[in-house]
Amino acid sequence: MNAVAVTEPDFGSDVAGVKVTATQTDGGWLLNGVKTWCTYGARADVLMVLARTDTDRSVGHRGLSMFIVPKERGDGHGFELTQENASGGGKMEGRPIDTIGYRGMHSYEVAIENWFVPDENLIGGEDGKGRGFYYQMAGFENGRLQTAARAVGVMQSALEQAREYANNRVVFGENIAEFQLTQAKLARMAVIIQGARQYSFEVARLMAKGEGVMEASMVKAYVCKAAEWVTREAMQIHGGMGYAEEYTVSRLFVDARVLSIFEGADEVLCVKVIARQLVGRHNADK
Repeated sequence: MNAVAVTEPDFGSDVAGVKVTATQTDGGWLLNGVKTWCTYGARADVLMVLARTDTDRSVGHRGLSMFIVPKERGDGHGFELTQENASGGGKMEGRPIDTIGYRGMHSYEVAIENWFVPDENLIGGEDGKGRGFYYQMAGFENGRLQTAARAVGVMQSALEQAREYANNRVVFGENIAEFQLTQAKLARMAVIIQGARQYSFEVARLMAKGEGVMEASMVKAYVCKAAEWVTREAMQIHGGMGYAEEYTVSRLFVDARVLSIFEGADEVLCVKVIARQLVGRHNADK
């Protein structure tokens, strides 16, 4: 299993500003710094680490490179690893980050100290120096599409949970599924889910052809925000029991909330990706 180590405590959406360094040494590189929100960081056998190989920070994103960093697999409660190397030894320590939802995919803050990786673990070899930012951006495009797909799955589950509950919950002598308001809620949920699903399929087809960079951000922004509304409606149909952890819908609600944050927060996608490309296309058409 591999995990991606890009985000840092002070740098999330601003990928170009990361501080973790990779310093060249005999036969390889020494990595130093802290990464955060490294999903599956403990159980991963390999970390994909974005690090700064050019000490001149004025070069910005052109000073970043990507490394394959092997590690021992840890458990789900953090890990401490040591490594013997020419510098006297490397250390890697992971701390799990507690979250309100998405508890099935633990994320970690990973502190790296003098961790050695050989030259061949620099992605792209010598030609890959300074190309890490571009490799990561290409990965984000696919990540945004699969996040949209996850949102569709969360919504579909929420609809099924709400429909089942409505068919079994009796209020004032009849199932709430017979109430017109409940039917309207379920219908709107189904419409939004089907639209999100078809939109995701269309973007997937574009990306399979090497297109759809802007559309990947658009579908992610739209579908993940829609998932918040759909899961809220599903919880509302459950009434008070929707707020109880014993019902699946409460988990779906908090799981949906993070989808419009990771793999590019909505606001950043809209301003830094979608709007820029829309303006660029408009200017190109003049």
